[in-house]
Parts: sequence; C-alpha cells; structure tokens
Amino acid sequence: MLTVSNLSLQFGGSTLFKNVDLMFGAGNCYGIIGANGAGKSTFLRILSGELEPSSGEISIPDNERMSVLKQDHFQYDEFTVLDTVIMGNQKLYDIMKEKDALYAKEDFSDEDGERASYLEGEFAEMNGWEAETEAQQILQGLGLSSSLLSIQMKALKESEKVKVLLAQALFGQPQIILLDEPTNGLDLPSVDWLEDFLLDFPGTVIVVSHDRHFLNTVCTHIVDIDYNKIKLYVGNYDFWYESSRLIQQMLRDQNRKNEEKAKELQNFIARFSANKSKSRQATSRKKLLEKLTIEEMPASSRRYPFVQFKMDREVGKEILQVENLCKTVDGVKVLTNLSFRLNRGEKVAFVGENEIAKTTLFQILAGELEPDEGFYKWGVSTSQSYFPQDNTAYFQDCDLDLIRWLGQFSEDQDISYLRGFLGRMLFSGDDALKPAKVLSGGEKVRCMLSRMMLKGANVLILDQPTNHLDLEAITALNNGLMDFGGNILFTSHDHQFVDSIANRIIELTEDGMIDRSMTFDEYISWKAGQQKK
Repeated sequence: MLTVSNLSLQFGGSTLFKNVDLMFGAGNCYGIIGANGAGKSTFLRILSGELEPSSGEISIPDNERMSVLKQDHFQYDEFTVLDTVIMGNQKLYDIMKEKDALYAKEDFSDEDGERASYLEGEFAEMNGWEAETEAQQILQGLGLSSSLLSIQMKALKESEKVKVLLAQALFGQPQIILLDEPTNGLDLPSVDWLEDFLLDFPGTVIVVSHDRHFLNTVCTHIVDIDYNKIKLYVGNYDFWYESSRLIQQMLRDQNRKNEEKAKELQNFIARFSANKSKSRQATSRKKLLEKLTIEEMPASSRRYPFVQFKMDREVGKEILQVENLCKTVDGVKVLTNLSFRLNRGEKVAFVGENEIAKTTLFQILAGELEPDEGFYKWGVSTSQSYFPQDNTAYFQDCDLDLIRWLGQFSEDQDISYLRGFLGRMLFSGDDALKPAKVLSGGEKVRCMLSRMMLKGANVLILDQPTNHLDLEAITALNNGLMDFGGNILFTSHDHQFVDSIANRIIELTEDGMIDRSMTFDEYISWKAGQQKK
C-alpha cells in the first residue's frame, strides 16, 4: 500500500497540484494521464522519492520494496546485462557482490566465514539462486536472447538498452512498480508480453503511458492530473475518457439552460420594470436571477490539435505497384523480393520486428533511397506526402520562426493562411514565432503534420507518427487518419492507432512478407491460429 497525504508541489513559480490524498493498493494498476506539462513524470518522481514535494508526504510500509524504470540509458554502460537487471533489487545485488568478494579472498578468515554464512542465508531468502534464471526469463519475454547476459550494456543497441532497463524494473518481485512510458521503443510482441506480465503481477503498478491500448488493457484505475488537481477514477482509459466527456457535456447543457433562463429573466425585467402593473413580477424575477448561478467550466490544461488531411484530387485506378524490391543496409539484407499493389481506399499498416526494414521501405517509396533490385511505380494521379521517423534534417540549424519554416512548403505565403495551419496544431499567437530549432520532440511532430496537411496529397506515408505525441495529439491524429479518404501507408507501435486505422496488414519478415486484408486485431488472431496448426 502506497499512501499520498496532503501532497502539494510548487514548481517554477506555479502550482502543479495541491492537497492530493490518494491510496494505491496491491493488485491494481494505476494509469497516470494528463496534458504535457501537467506533471505526470514529476508526480512519479515524488512517489519514488527522487523529488521532494512542497508539502505533504508519501508513505510506504517498511517491508515493501519499490522498483522504478530508469530513464538514463547510459547509467549502466560499464556493467553487464545480467548485473544491470539484478540491480533492480539493489540489496540482493550488494549481497551477491559482497559474497563473491569474500570467497575471492586468499586469506579467508573465520570472521569472513561467519559473514559469508550470514550473506548466504540472506541470499537464499531473497531467491538469489533463482536470480539469473528470472533475469533470463524476463529478457526473453521482452525479445532479448540469453546470450546477451554477459555483454556490457555499452555494447547494446538503444532498443536493447530500453528492454534491459525495463527488465530491471520488473525483476525481483517488488511490491510496487513505477513505470514512466514503458512501451516507448518496444515492438508489439514485447508490449503484449509486458501487458501479460502486469496483468498477473500481484503488487501495485503505477504507470505513465501515451499508449491507449496499453492503458485499457492493464489499468484498473486512472489517475487524472488536471485543473492543478489529481483525481482517482475506477476503470481503464476508455472508461475515463467516455465518462469525462459525458460529465463535460452535462455541465455544458446545464450552463446553456441556466444562460437561457437568465436571458429570459433579463428580458422580462428590461421590458416590465418601468410598468407599474408588472413591477412586482419584475422584482421577483430579478431576485430569481440573482440566485441563478452559471457554473463556470473549469479551464482544462488539455489542448486538442485539429488534424485534417484534404486531397487536392482523387486517386485513379493505378496507385502503387511494387515488384521484387530488395535492399541491403550496412551489409544486412532488410528487404527481400517485396511485391504488392495498393488499391483504392486501402490503409496499410506495416508491422514486423525489423524497424530498419520498414523505415527503409518508406524511404524508397518517398524517393529518398534507391532499391538494390526490383522497382516501384506510383500512379500518375497520385501525390505523396511523407512523414519520416527522423525529422532532424528539417529543424537542425534552422534559424526560421515557425511561420517562415512552414512557408517553405507552401505555395500560398499569406501569413494568415500559414498561421491557420499552425493554429490547428496549437501554435497560436507568439508560439508561431518560435525559432524552429528550439522545439521539443512533440512540437516538431506537430509541425511536420502541419506541413503534410498543406500539401493536399492523396497518399500519406507515415513512419512512427505517434512518437513524442501526448494522448490528446495522438487521438486527434488517429481521428484525422480515420477520416482521410485517400490511401495511407504507415507504421506505429501504438496498438489502438494501428487497429483503428488499418484495413490491410503487411508484415515484413526475414524472407519476404505476409499480406492480409484485415484489421490488426483480426491479423493477430489469424496469425495465432496459423501458429497452432
């Protein structure tokens, strides 16, 4: 049981939240949500003890151990993968190392023997003899080979480091687990495994995530940070979302009724206050009007962008033909004899473990790379707009403000026109005058989406467009792509994003591809059935 009592935090001269009282119980998973800057990660840091609150306290029973997903991917570079995972239980790791150091001594004394005996007892009680097996099982569940256990962390790829640090947080059967964006950088099979792990976990899980499917699958409660308050709701993300929309609508309806009643009373008073025969009624109406309170809607910190892709023209019969496409990157063949045709109305999600393969295919189709073998051909009626996973080249060393930055991609240079597109993506007023090179990751993504909306293309190619976006922006983009009448080729780690948009799935494999016209959930079920045969 983790208890939060009268918690408040002043940060940068403003109040992030105040007077927070919460209880987090075992057997539950709590999803923390809120707009960017609302204080989600800050709240986790307070719970972990990394950050001191302005007032209030956090209480954890002495016999309960908390584990936290580390964010510094270089912190353990000098340690092996196995040591890094076991350090998830620091006490066990310290015992293990002290025990090994004692046995390595040449002048092993009686005192050393007594200490070693004590450490052995502690080690056994903490399931130390099972530590390597447990570490190996978690890593394998996340898709990493046991051959990596003796490798130093600095030799791993970034995607592998992410999984090792997650394994560290899950290791050793802690009573409380704090996870900040645990699905970032994970492939879909690893996310599925993590969901199963957390569903079976008997302790308390508190997680920050922008993955709606993940929140819906694992969460029993939602912790909403908004209006400088933190409130706890029972249910998963979709339940919270629908409930909050319903409450907001009810408040709006009530306000509208109150406003209409107030207007009616004001008109009556204005018409009859000078009429002696009606003055008594006017006075009573005035008293009624004074009692009528119009409840103000609290100003939410959430801001939803508006994403809408309009086509300048419809596509014809011939859209895209890909024949026997092959490509080798850094000596590794990532695309092998890839062939498919794109039909009208198809929104194709490309899935598979090899991220380089998907990015390489999109770069070829966008004209940024040449294939080694095979060819592709776009139909004459098509126009393409490409969202690259790495947008560094668009912003690096760029001294333009956002209006002039967007103007590079527009035939219409009217400032009001450009401001309109930026405003849809939440860059209004002085925000539109920001230098492009100082933007955050999420702001850069929103600028890239503004650029795409300008083009009027009838084919969209998007490589991981949900990276760096908050839940509100992901929802807006999701809705915009669902409403788009043209063709889409895309890839994403967001399960709900893929399932709600795609009507065709192409999985890139080592020796080619699997191509099925169905939703993502249907594809997962179909593939599970194929594996059982």
